[in-house]
Amino acid sequence: MKIAFRYLKSKKAHNAVNIISIISMCGVVVTTAALVCVLSVFNGFKGVIQGRLAHLDPELAITPAKGKVMADADSVITALKGIDGVAMAMPVLEDQALAIYADYQMPVRLKGVPVNYHELNSIDSTIVDGSYALKDDVSSFAVVGIGPAMNLRLRAGSLRMLQLYAPRRVGRVNVANPIDAFMCDSLFVSSIFQVQQNSYDQDMIFVPIDFARNLFDYESEASQVELKLRPGVETEGVMQQVGQLLGPSYEVKDRLMQQSESFRMINVEKWISFLLLAFIMIIATFNVISTLSLLIIEKDESIATFQNLGATRQQITRIFVAEGWLITMIGAVIGIILGLILCLGQQTFGWLKLNADANQVIVNAYPVQVVWTDILVVLLLVAAIGFVTSLVTSTVMRHRLR
Repeated sequence: MKIAFRYLKSKKAHNAVNIISIISMCGVVVTTAALVCVLSVFNGFKGVIQGRLAHLDPELAITPAKGKVMADADSVITALKGIDGVAMAMPVLEDQALAIYADYQMPVRLKGVPVNYHELNSIDSTIVDGSYALKDDVSSFAVVGIGPAMNLRLRAGSLRMLQLYAPRRVGRVNVANPIDAFMCDSLFVSSIFQVQQNSYDQDMIFVPIDFARNLFDYESEASQVELKLRPGVETEGVMQQVGQLLGPSYEVKDRLMQQSESFRMINVEKWISFLLLAFIMIIATFNVISTLSLLIIEKDESIATFQNLGATRQQITRIFVAEGWLITMIGAVIGIILGLILCLGQQTFGWLKLNADANQVIVNAYPVQVVWTDILVVLLLVAAIGFVTSLVTSTVMRHRLR
């Protein structure tokens, strides 16, 4: 190892070998730093999404394992309230509907919720126009997402009512009068919300649950029961209790499971980027093999001296294998440090900005979040590539010493 380190830091007889050695290490440094930065950016986007989940996604959601709705929602809620750690349980009913306002119309997702639904989550903190309300002594109100509000050209507090249509679940269609195949009801718009999360902003409208049940022709059914937990209670423990209580007829999901598609896409993109950069690093390590091959040729006299002193082929081979490891691992360590410095700078100063309207995005600069397991994965990747490089070097060395 000492001889390999001496060969690494000593000046080579030919400048070309010096230049190739520097290029080899720089290739490993740059690729390693890029891996750290790219993985940290994907972690940052994942953290941003997780931060937005707390606004409208419940801490736990219970859905029927089969079918669209659960018929015994009230009995489920009664049973859940007996679980230690459950602070609140509410039924919700969600289905598709057609919204018509003046001359505009669009399909929407209608979510019927209890009047005090804002106590379960923080929907009232996402209001951008009007005041949060679902019902008063006289009328029912809708809380509309920013997407439907823009498409339907509606504003909160307007005297014009929002009309909602849904197909009848039971009964026969009258061909002579097709409109009878739809249930229709109207209500005023109290407020408009924006979460900056497409799953809600794009087409969601909140209405009172009795309004939704009447429109969709249900009585006491619910498509989901949402839970709020007491502060400090572990989500996993409550999930296990709920699963044991309700059995296999129901599915229990936490916030991450409710948005599994979004996180799955981020993870897929993250590891595809990782594989692409890993492939680039493999190409970069070809320079290390070239450097070692040139160094073996340059050190012919030293190799002969080692042989005359009684060094075996394995001992001589280990010198150049160790040098390959040194080039790769020193480059990896420098690259990780450089990547961490760049990530820290991005977190602090936000050097790289998102190319989008500041009013339309959650963050203006690329978010960064360093996860130490990712650093370990990068280090293991470089070590594995260094091992392969060493195997190639040992093969070259064995042919040279014949």
